[in-house]
Amino acid sequence: MQLLWALLLPLAPAVLAQPSPDSESLTWGAYRPNLYFGLRPRVPQSLMTGLMWFGTRDYQSLPRARHGCDQGDGLNGYTWTEYDAREGGVQIIKDGPNNVIITTEFLKVPGGEHGGSWAARIKGEPMDHSLPSRVSTIFYAGLEGIGGIDMETEEADNGLEGPVAFTGSSPDLDDFVLRIVDGPNNEPVTLGTHSSDFTASIGKTHFVGIRVQPGTVWQAREFLLKNILDHTKDVLEPYKDIAAGLPDPSFTLHLSDEVYSGSNLYAVQKIFEGPFQFDVYFESSSAKHKLSSSILDEGIPALLTDFNERFDKTFPVPSTYHTANRDSLRAFSKAITSNLIGGIGYFYGTSIVNKGFAYEWDKEDDDPSNDIEEGARLTEPRALLTATPSRSFFPRGFYWDEGFHLLHIGEWDNDLSLEILRDWINLIDEDGWVAREQILGEEARSRVPSEFQTQIPTNANPPTLAMAVTAFIQRLKSSSAGLSEQELGMDLGTGAQITLAESLEPAPGSRYLESQELALDYLRSIYKPLKRHYDWFRRTQRGQIKQYGRRARSRTEAYRWRGRSQQHVLTSGMDDYPRGPPHSGELHLDLISWMAFFSRTMREISDFIGEVDDAAAFEEIEKATIGNIDDLHWSEENQMYCDVDVDQEDESYFVCHKGYLSIFPFMLELLPPESPHLGAILDLVRDPEHLWSPYGLRSLSISHPEFGKGENYWKGPIWIQMNFLALKALYKTYAAQEGPYQKQAQEIYSELRRNVIDNEYERTGYVWEQYDSITGEGRRSHPFTGWTSLVTLSTLRSSYLLSCLLTMSSSSLRKILIGALRADARNTPLKITRMIYH
Repeated sequence: MQLLWALLLPLAPAVLAQPSPDSESLTWGAYRPNLYFGLRPRVPQSLMTGLMWFGTRDYQSLPRARHGCDQGDGLNGYTWTEYDAREGGVQIIKDGPNNVIITTEFLKVPGGEHGGSWAARIKGEPMDHSLPSRVSTIFYAGLEGIGGIDMETEEADNGLEGPVAFTGSSPDLDDFVLRIVDGPNNEPVTLGTHSSDFTASIGKTHFVGIRVQPGTVWQAREFLLKNILDHTKDVLEPYKDIAAGLPDPSFTLHLSDEVYSGSNLYAVQKIFEGPFQFDVYFESSSAKHKLSSSILDEGIPALLTDFNERFDKTFPVPSTYHTANRDSLRAFSKAITSNLIGGIGYFYGTSIVNKGFAYEWDKEDDDPSNDIEEGARLTEPRALLTATPSRSFFPRGFYWDEGFHLLHIGEWDNDLSLEILRDWINLIDEDGWVAREQILGEEARSRVPSEFQTQIPTNANPPTLAMAVTAFIQRLKSSSAGLSEQELGMDLGTGAQITLAESLEPAPGSRYLESQELALDYLRSIYKPLKRHYDWFRRTQRGQIKQYGRRARSRTEAYRWRGRSQQHVLTSGMDDYPRGPPHSGELHLDLISWMAFFSRTMREISDFIGEVDDAAAFEEIEKATIGNIDDLHWSEENQMYCDVDVDQEDESYFVCHKGYLSIFPFMLELLPPESPHLGAILDLVRDPEHLWSPYGLRSLSISHPEFGKGENYWKGPIWIQMNFLALKALYKTYAAQEGPYQKQAQEIYSELRRNVIDNEYERTGYVWEQYDSITGEGRRSHPFTGWTSLVTLSTLRSSYLLSCLLTMSSSSLRKILIGALRADARNTPLKITRMIYH
């Protein structure tokens, strides 16, 4: 960020006088991802802001005002082209129905003791300059909890001229000023029916101050539209019987220009014709600086320059990539990375939990929950910083998704990923359970059908947080895995030392990578609750072995998902994937695979923090679990791994459906490269009659009788996160390590990687939740920049893949690195990284 702050230094000298702690830079953000543009701090019951807009070419546009992200709005696209959680970013919103492209620019300005200040610029231009573009924008700010907010600008009956200022205060933000300032070349709507009747208000800024109940600021859209509607009805009353018709909507669809006593929600409205621009400044009193347009004029270009330079170092597009249009791939990867991070939200509120519910096949005689009265109840409020899968459809936290999110976020900003991981760890209750969906508060619940709002404390979700822990440990190891001077050698041409320092240099947000002490403190802080969570899985999701005469080397390590219904296993994450009939004796392959992976993670973290006895115990469990995967789930007849169920004669049998489930031990890298079962798995993966498609691996075999049937959620469509697991397993293990199937794994990796990239980046507009395995077209919710963003890690020369290599125990890696260095002493560290990737 040297370039950015060098430019900002003359503009705000007080900002850099006392640098803020690292966590302060994450106080403010676009933490209302369910809105097209909404800013708030990571503070419960605090200041929340948002942007609304609607067209004024007709009166029907008011009910279609844009505010919350909604696929029904018919937007052509909305995307953060660049976004960093610590600095800000730029978002482009294309609203074809209203013929406007809106750009939101957001810049954080550090300083003071309360999270710093920020500036935002909202600007628009017509999508089609040959057509009218009349747009009304509303920016609002509401304060909940202790404190208050007041309008400092003197009220006027027909609207305001010039800047509009508000002052406020709260315990967490202290005193602050919020100002809204017009850009230099805005044009109001001046021509239209009955324009002469509205000369006093045309071109003015309209406003309103409303008192709303605690916990309802999130409903600002409804409050403000009602105010506009009530005001407009009064204004239109004299015109209802006039032959000339109603006035132009631009003159009447505006706020009431009133401030009510005790207001805690304020809104400012501007109506434009053609291009427009206005700035919003939030100035923290403790920062002691005043912001102006120059900070955005200079700061945004500097931010973009810094972002792009950092992106190219973190996720460089290979120069030898087979597609000619590398710029398109880079822009695509930047956008999905930015949207993943721009989709991080802060949520605070209660959850709905029913501790007494269980399906018949989940009830056991010794289950303590049998004594708990069934019924949904509200919990105590909790806080969560979390990435969200989809701003339009899933704007909340999902356990199943979050582990994948953190793999990507951690590569960009290690410490940000740890902040999110810590919040999830803090949700683990005394029993070790954490809800698979985090629907915290009424705003989050407003986007969830009522039948899905209640969480059940016996129900799990794939423990993907373990992946985030493992990835952090890998980054820790790679950050201190530099080669010795003797191993590195010297550049014979210049005599200079060649190192990997550039390619391994920690990115911003890397305090925990730079300090072993901080890293150990962090891992120790999450160890006990994570262990409690692990023990909860082993206790509540355990399956039965001896009751049905099953033979396995371990008598304890077998698992089944609780909370499944007749047709769905929502807890598995693969909702409608074919399974056997519900039975208390069934065993699920994906869950035992996840538990083997979780055991490995617990071994790694306990070993890293010096819990030697625990590490030895986890290692034994890991070995036993992996052994039982073969003993209980391998079907020699079908040459595949399968679920296991129980028939009417209480006999155990395999439930085999070729698809993602069948390859879980491979995807989670649980099989050794010399496994006798690996060849059959790779054949299944590469078979176009089953999982292979030109666009990625199908979730269910195309030859399966249920392929594409029913809901068709996990019955064929391609999911990027599962393809990422397959690519990572191939790259890190099966294509990298010696074994009888290494060459086959290398060939599959190259092909699969190309298929996934080509289908993803060549698309325009939106990224989708899943993809059709016949046509490659996007399906379901969009934009879906949660785990679909993993295409960046799957395809680019990222440090994530390098860190995977650097943590391999084999000494052969170091030989590869040394050989690469000595093969061409003139290579830069970045080029060496690319060589290793190949």
